[in-house]
Amino acid sequence: MHQEHLQHAGPGPGLHDLTDAVQAAVARSGVMTGLCHLFLHHTSAGLLITENADPSVHRDLLRWLDRLAPADRHAYEHDTEGPDDMPAHLKAVLGGCTLTVPVTGGRCDLGTWQGIYLAEFRRLPQRRRITVSVSGSAD
Repeated sequence: MHQEHLQHAGPGPGLHDLTDAVQAAVARSGVMTGLCHLFLHHTSAGLLITENADPSVHRDLLRWLDRLAPADRHAYEHDTEGPDDMPAHLKAVLGGCTLTVPVTGGRCDLGTWQGIYLAEFRRLPQRRRITVSVSGSAD
């Protein structure tokens, strides 16, 4: 098994493409056939596989999540870290903190329009840590 950590220091909220960084980790692993597992070490961001070609998909997704969990300090008991913290936790629960993708031919076997994204839900820039574990055979 190969394991490494990715660090992401994004500019703030939005979907941040991790696909190339994850594909590079898979390439370094030497695994040709197997699984790539991602684990995000945070509770106010999420991991997603979503559309990688049309940015309007990202905007629509983020607007939909904002309607589900609006940043309203008076709507939540947990507001110590600001009005965007509890909504970020709720959105992160929907996205989740793990992804598993098949590895075929030494690459993540994603669909044509799929990309791997860190969904950042906090307003201010955050430093995020993702563990990438790749297991399988070198064929």
